[in-house]
Amino acid sequence: MKKMQKLKVCNWALLIMIIPVLVSGIELEATSGSDPASVRYHIVIASIFLLLSVWHISLNLSWSGWFKKFSRLKSPVTRILWWLFLLTALSGIAAEIHWLATYSHSPVGAIHGKIGFAMLIVAIGHTLKRLRFFAFKRPLNRR
Repeated sequence: MKKMQKLKVCNWALLIMIIPVLVSGIELEATSGSDPASVRYHIVIASIFLLLSVWHISLNLSWSGWFKKFSRLKSPVTRILWWLFLLTALSGIAAEIHWLATYSHSPVGAIHGKIGFAMLIVAIGHTLKRLRFFAFKRPLNRR
């Protein structure tokens, strides 16, 4: 599969996965993570979203020097998204460790939720700016 095809698959997967991540995040915020099954579900789908995000970044910027490459990007939205992504991932890992140890909601989890919502809002804006990438195009007639 060519890089552009991989990017299309990855972007569609991210577009699909953002919905359950957002819905489960809203549910956890509303219930303070009181249902362990909801927390586990969120951890699983958010982990998939995290892996897809890393794949997306690697397809766009290769595997090394992400901090330097992001600092040189023209788009301030993409730079902000990068920092929100890092904060969301790190706070999510910390919240997950706390939850696995205590099975209770923590201030770290609450902060993670707020940062995560900010990241998803910026990610939606990032996606809307690139909607043309998702357009279906007829393949060229090849003989």
